[in-house]
Amino acid sequence: MSDVVLKISGLKVAYGGIQAVKGVDLEIRAGELVTLIGANGAGKTTTLKAITGTQAWHGAIAYMGKSTQGKAPFELLNAGLAMVPEGRGVFARMTVTENLQMGAYSRSDTAEINADLERMFQTFPRLKERARQLAGTLSGGEQQMLAMARALMSRPKLLLMDEPSMGLSPIMVEKIFEVVRSVSAQKIPILLVEQNAKLALEAAHRAYVMDSGNITLSGDAKQLLNDPKVREAYLGEAA
Repeated sequence: MSDVVLKISGLKVAYGGIQAVKGVDLEIRAGELVTLIGANGAGKTTTLKAITGTQAWHGAIAYMGKSTQGKAPFELLNAGLAMVPEGRGVFARMTVTENLQMGAYSRSDTAEINADLERMFQTFPRLKERARQLAGTLSGGEQQMLAMARALMSRPKLLLMDEPSMGLSPIMVEKIFEVVRSVSAQKIPILLVEQNAKLALEAAHRAYVMDSGNITLSGDAKQLLNDPKVREAYLGEAA
C-alpha cells in the first residue's frame, strides 16, 4: 500500500482572470511534516483551500489514494482531513470546552472524546484554565492554541495548518511550534503553511517554496534552510 497521504498534480486555481496557482505538484507521505513557504500572495492559502474543498480548482488531488474532486469539505473532514485556518476561526460566543467539542462533532465515541478533551487540556494547560471562558475573549495566542486543539479533536489523518504563528508574540510562536513538533512526533502527517520560514524549515522533514503560484524549489527541509537563495529571499540574509 502506498504511503502517500496526499498527492497533488498540476493544481491550478483562478480567481476570475487571475491565475493564483499555476500547476502545482506536491505530495505528503505518512508521518511527514511538510512545509510550504513563500511570500504573501504566493498562492499558499489558495492551495490549502483547494485541498479542503472550499475553493474550485483544476488538476488532480488525491487524498488516501482517492480523488477529492466533487467532495464537500465535511466529507473530507469525516475522512480525516482537518485544517487549522488562517486567522484561527474560533467560535467566539462558545466556551473553550464547547469549541473543543465542536472539533469532535463528526465522532460518536463519547468516552474517547472525553479522553481526548482531557488530553488537549494537558497539552494546552492554558486552555484548561479558561475552559469555561468564551473563546472570543481569549488572546490571539490562546485562540491559536484552541484552533489547533479543536482540529486535533477530530483525530485527523492529515492536518493542514495555515500561518499558525501569524501575529503572535515570540514566546507564543515558540509554544505553537512546540505543539507542531509534538503533533508531528505522533506521526500525524502535517502540511504547514508558514511565513516564519526559519522555524518552519527547522521543524519540517521536507519543504516546498512557492512563488507567484508556482513551486520554485523543493526538497529536504534542512538542505533548503541552508540554500543561499532561500536564505536571501525568506530569511533576510545576504547570499
